[in-house]
Amino acid sequence: MNVLVQKYGGTSLQTLARVRHAALRIAEARRSGPSVAVVVSARGGRTDELLRLAADIGTTSPSRELDQLLAVGEQESAALMALTLNGLGVPAISLTGQQAGIETTDRHGDALISGIGAGRVLEAMEGGKVAVVTGFQGADQAGDTVTLGRGGSDTSAVALAARLRASACEIYTDVDGVFSADPRILPAARCLPWVDPGVMAEMAFAGAKVLHTRCIELAAMEGVEVRVRNASSQAPGTVVAERQGDRPLETRRVVVAVTHDLDVVRVLVHCRDSRRDLAPEVFEVLAAQGTVVDLVARSGAHEAEFRMGFTIRRSQADSVRAALHEVTSAYGGGVHFDENVGKVSVVGMGLLSRPEYTARLMAALAAAGIPTSWISTSQMRLSVIVPRERTVDAVEALHREFHLDQDLPMDAASATSGRSVTV
Repeated sequence: MNVLVQKYGGTSLQTLARVRHAALRIAEARRSGPSVAVVVSARGGRTDELLRLAADIGTTSPSRELDQLLAVGEQESAALMALTLNGLGVPAISLTGQQAGIETTDRHGDALISGIGAGRVLEAMEGGKVAVVTGFQGADQAGDTVTLGRGGSDTSAVALAARLRASACEIYTDVDGVFSADPRILPAARCLPWVDPGVMAEMAFAGAKVLHTRCIELAAMEGVEVRVRNASSQAPGTVVAERQGDRPLETRRVVVAVTHDLDVVRVLVHCRDSRRDLAPEVFEVLAAQGTVVDLVARSGAHEAEFRMGFTIRRSQADSVRAALHEVTSAYGGGVHFDENVGKVSVVGMGLLSRPEYTARLMAALAAAGIPTSWISTSQMRLSVIVPRERTVDAVEALHREFHLDQDLPMDAASATSGRSVTV
């Protein structure tokens, strides 16, 4: 069976007019031949509204009951979409994550998909219906509703596409595709027609909001072609997939995009007893809360005190603050959270093999008068910490330095200086 999976984000469903517009696009795809399964997010602002309700009651900590509440948003979207499609003469059925056979781990608020039965999805499509599935949720072994974390509908869509062996997974959002920088802060940013899955995963982790990190990791593992398109236009969008048949060229553009992340806090841990290695206990605390860690540095064995620094998501800081203070204070140490920072990253391929790119990054920021503190390098990402209020300035400086506003395979500035350096 030829299958296409489409996913519609919250902004694409924010009003009933947008729901109808998305339904017309789904109907057009179904008429063109393939069987269609659709994954929907909660309508724009709905999840935040439900979180505010929970906060008014006095709790926002992940729990079974909070997941029961948050799942309502996607269920509303799925039912509205199925009703709209049926009204257009397109047979459709809405299915919750549990009804679609999406099995998850039992960590409320941030579960992982462990399997997809998809029996009712296949049954619906074989019967000529569009299956409209709630994103962001599934069921654990106890049969309880569990959510996948913010942005988890992308992961739901890719997982379903992999299970159905779909020809592609189309992610519809409010931008024309994946850009060389956030177009909302940098109008010169270009829409990229194609992005390697590994590069896209780094972009997502480093702050690009267009796709969820876990969805791209899953797409790469399962070989799912992801297409990012604007729900409000016919723009071709961006294809995220391994490019087949291309000859490997060392002269191809190296830097693909500049991303930024304001959901970041710098954590400094110290302990007067240099013989006490707190790193294992610190990482146990972080792992227990599912806290994502980046830019890690620590003191050596012969220094006067134990010191360790790293960045985590600003939104996850409160969940680990008390536990980290407890770990450090027990040994006469302490922990400091610096929230006045932003992370800016240059993302591409082969960056570690070309040390001149790190030099150019640092020189461009210095020339712009932007102070830097920590830097991390890898083959696909160069990340640096800057003052929070200078984050946008840093994006602009680096986007300009690597000529990402131009469709050029080579760095013209470097070429004119007598050496050929790919951008």
